[in-house]
Amino acid sequence: MKIVLVGHGMVGHKFLESLAESGLTDLEVTVLCEEPRAAYDRVHLSEFFSGKTAEQLSLVEPGFFERTGFRLTLGARAEKVDRRARTVTTADGSVLPYDKLVLATGSSPFVPPVPGRDRPHCFVYRTIEDLEAMKASGAASRSGVVVGGGLLGLECAKALCDLGLQTHVVEFAPRLMAVQVDEGGARVLRHKIEALGVQVHTSRNTVEITDGATARHRMVYADGSYLETDMIVFSAGIRPRDELARQCVLAIGPRGGVVIDSACRTSDPHVYAIGECASWNEQTFGLVAPGYEMARVAAAHIAGRADAAFVGADMSTKLKLMGVDVASIGDAHGRTAHSRSCVYVDERRQAYKKIVISDDGKQLLGAVLVGDAAEYGTLLQMALNGVPLPAEPEFLILPSSDGQPRAGIGVAALPDSAQICSCNNVSKGRICEAVGEGATSIGQIKACTKAGATCGGCVPLVTQVMKMEMGRRGMAVSDHVCEHFPHSRQALYHLVRVGNIRSFGELLQRHGSGLGCDICKPVAASIFASCWNEFVLKKDLAPLQDSNDYFLGNIQKDGTYSVVPRMAGGEVTPDGLIAVGQVAKKYGLYTKVTGGQRLDLFGARLEQLPAIWEELIAAGFESGHAYGKSLRTVKSCVGSTWCRYGVGDSVGLAVMLENRYKGLRAPHKIKFGVSGCTRECAEAQGKDVGIIATDKGWNLYVCGNGGMKPRHAELLASDLDEATLVKLVDRFLMFYVRTADRLQRTSTWRDNLEGGLDYLKDVVVNDSLGLAAELEAQMQQVVDTYQCEWKTAVTDPATRKRFVAAVNEAAPAEAAADAADAAEAEGWTAVCAVDDILPDAGVRAVVQQRPVAVFRIGADRYHAIDDVDPKSGASVLSRGLVGNLGERIVVASPLYKNHFDLRSGECIEAPEHSVRAHAVRVEGGRVLVALKALETLA
Repeated sequence: MKIVLVGHGMVGHKFLESLAESGLTDLEVTVLCEEPRAAYDRVHLSEFFSGKTAEQLSLVEPGFFERTGFRLTLGARAEKVDRRARTVTTADGSVLPYDKLVLATGSSPFVPPVPGRDRPHCFVYRTIEDLEAMKASGAASRSGVVVGGGLLGLECAKALCDLGLQTHVVEFAPRLMAVQVDEGGARVLRHKIEALGVQVHTSRNTVEITDGATARHRMVYADGSYLETDMIVFSAGIRPRDELARQCVLAIGPRGGVVIDSACRTSDPHVYAIGECASWNEQTFGLVAPGYEMARVAAAHIAGRADAAFVGADMSTKLKLMGVDVASIGDAHGRTAHSRSCVYVDERRQAYKKIVISDDGKQLLGAVLVGDAAEYGTLLQMALNGVPLPAEPEFLILPSSDGQPRAGIGVAALPDSAQICSCNNVSKGRICEAVGEGATSIGQIKACTKAGATCGGCVPLVTQVMKMEMGRRGMAVSDHVCEHFPHSRQALYHLVRVGNIRSFGELLQRHGSGLGCDICKPVAASIFASCWNEFVLKKDLAPLQDSNDYFLGNIQKDGTYSVVPRMAGGEVTPDGLIAVGQVAKKYGLYTKVTGGQRLDLFGARLEQLPAIWEELIAAGFESGHAYGKSLRTVKSCVGSTWCRYGVGDSVGLAVMLENRYKGLRAPHKIKFGVSGCTRECAEAQGKDVGIIATDKGWNLYVCGNGGMKPRHAELLASDLDEATLVKLVDRFLMFYVRTADRLQRTSTWRDNLEGGLDYLKDVVVNDSLGLAAELEAQMQQVVDTYQCEWKTAVTDPATRKRFVAAVNEAAPAEAAADAADAAEAEGWTAVCAVDDILPDAGVRAVVQQRPVAVFRIGADRYHAIDDVDPKSGASVLSRGLVGNLGERIVVASPLYKNHFDLRSGECIEAPEHSVRAHAVRVEGGRVLVALKALETLA
């Protein structure tokens, strides 16, 4: 079958991915892409201005077109479709025959017909080429205007802010985001955006753009007023690109767009249309999710699934616009007859929440959330699935102040049709079916349903559904860490502490089985560090560390690392800033100020890390532990030292606290905030530990966090002196370290504590369990044994030796000679000595210019596979954790956690991403590799 796809944007590429998964064979697929580059992520286009490259925005996995055999032509514009002959003619005169034609031409920006709109330094916001032109203009501009205050307009405004321009948003409607947000929500949104330095102008009708007196342009409004600016970006909506459909006389919708049926077929059954160019039931869709669903349906229908149908799309959205959470669900404006609304407004925190409910109070019809969208997931499931509302639905959006959980729904209340994983369109029912088929772990659920296998954001919900279904079927719902330990993390901590266990081998021998895995090894490593605080890269501890802890930096998608020196409390000297800048410049590192008030240096190659650390250490810095599940930062305002409102020395306290708790390993990362007054500039109430100065001392808040599910911290104790404050923080942190589950943030831990906040107060403040002295002593032991891990790594020759691009990059001459004499003639390459590979770990070698990951299992078993993560193309598998899953010896990719069988190279979760396995042998104390596949993968 010959298939021609016109357009290779996000939706077009999703069609190709769905087609590749359909099982169809004997396909000839030609893709015409008008742009000079393959599909990229337009949803996150503004990140181009904050340092993301076009390559990082790409949606195409390395090797996708080679693996599928699909042919992509860049810079190719389709000009004519002959439906009778079933051909597509391109701008260069090529004629392509087709059996099925798929139009994924997207949309074009709407530019109001204003005189002067085509002046130099006037742009649209659509492609990477547009952004590159904006970036060039921004370098020669002081101010910029975005015409349009909708979703894209506010995204564009962020881009102009990132360019350092004085930014304005001009909107014709009387409020921002008029389609998604009601008047109350728009008012809060405007206030928050203006607080960020963006000037908003609503109810403005631009009638002309002329020369400016103080800037390049003057935008003249209908009322005679004007605004001057150096740069203008039009982001006032989109229009379907249906010109090709019009040329070949396909049916067009009343608002434009190619008319399609539920199978995404146009008025010609051999032609399909998907995404923004399509019109279904007289509707066009400007969001990516409906386009993705159309792509799946079209691919399935072409593959012969007659039941595949597009039945519309929920237009609910949740975004972070310029750092402001905005969410809209269903009938956000309450237009349903006899509907009623419950509204909560917090002007102090600038939060607005509204739910629209049916007249009988039983159904949720819509919602608006601005400033805090924590309830979005619950409300969306209620609206989509018709879940009955509680007796007092207003408590769904009202804050909880009594330590009790908010009203909500459990997964048992969701229907089987409820979509749990939107990336891969997996329903609750499908997950329950998988449990019935024997999938009882998240890894197994991912492998057989793909739920949680893409972005991972739904994994907590997937886990809840899996455990609910296991319980319903009478299966044992285990809190075991993994298959190797029949214990929870809390139980393992107790066994290690009480049994004085200091090695993974001893822990396995006494309380576990097998080799371990990428789940239990980091858990054990964290517990050992919390209890004994030994150097994490000691020979027997190093193989337990995830890649971040093993190389003391955060691994990035290309296999490089970020380097974050500690700047306690956000305090740094001018000389320190200069030193960081010099290091970044010398090693070509991208530099960014983090939300935790320190500098992040991106792009360091593995072999560069020790030299970079040495220079930073010489300048007075130490490891910032940004790579570990540990204390990250203590954010502070300037406090009473500089601020006229400050009543406490927030900087001094922040520096002291960060230096006290630096290096503490925990079940998850920990963040602090210290504010010098109740104006709360350090956002302490959004941190795991938050401290706010009052005229009576310090107030201590705990268990808050930002991230995917923000949660306000709760007041644990008030009016504390510094000594008492430190004691309570010691107790709180060590109690959390002792009792939390694996990868459980303090907020989730608190929500799962029986007795809630009152219980936590009793334990930490009132010492109801009699643990206070023990917890304080254990914390003091961690404080007293602190060491800068960077410094220890660079000064220990055995550790530093591991930081090389390839283990055989500088092989001694005699080793090379041995290899040539004894092995090369047989196709074998000597890569390293046996002792160069730690037991149960891997190294990277280069064999005949091919990167190979060589692993040593135990004392004398060796395996080799290609050292390439198929999803990213990065050479990183050698840095993964090894272990066993059942009978299979595997390594987990440090990037996406897929598991690869070391004997065959098969990717367990996605066999299409498998790699080659190679032969290994040991001879004369050296490890030799031959590029000979051990078995042929299907």
